[in-house]
Amino acid sequence: MSPGPIIFDFDGVIADSEALANGVLAERLTALGLTTTIDQAFDRYMGRRWHEVLARIEQGLGYPPPADLGDTLKAATLARLRDDLVEVPGASAFIRALGDRPRAIASSSSADRLALCLEVLGLEAAFSGKVFSADMVVRGKPDPDIYLLAARALAVDPHRCTVIEDSASGVLAGKAAGMRVIGLCAGSHIRPGHAERLLDAGADHVVGTWEEVARLTG
Repeated sequence: MSPGPIIFDFDGVIADSEALANGVLAERLTALGLTTTIDQAFDRYMGRRWHEVLARIEQGLGYPPPADLGDTLKAATLARLRDDLVEVPGASAFIRALGDRPRAIASSSSADRLALCLEVLGLEAAFSGKVFSADMVVRGKPDPDIYLLAARALAVDPHRCTVIEDSASGVLAGKAAGMRVIGLCAGSHIRPGHAERLLDAGADHVVGTWEEVARLTG
């Protein structure tokens, strides 16, 4: 049997974007009066759904944030990504080495953010027609819907797929979809204890480099 498909999370797995995005968030919240460091942004907001993020921001401020916070934050984040985004070290080399092996992206990010980041990284052709965003499903991670959508698009049994994830919610989503999940701790946002959180969420393996991913998926 040929090697099974690889389904990638995106932010923090292919694009080293989590530190950039959370840095923008920390700046915006501090400007609103909710003093926030990037490490606090990681701890409080990373990997959460937007409605959960808003609830936590409102709790911290003591009143509702501006109604346009989502729009202004998105615009500032896209500008930062356009200027400063780089790949997680080793990601593009791993993707190129896949040859014609089936692959897809299944991300909690919006479709326009994914398109921008893939363009910046020069990876549009590597995933043409196989990029799936949270916009396309009703339930986001940790529910399995986006991973099951990717498997259907690839016309494969979910149990043949390997997921590469960097968040606990993503690991939960991949395992709920019946997939093998490799936790990757290679992005600049990774902090002490992250590997343990991925293992606690059910990751089958946790590694620190794309070279280790290649050894597990070859």
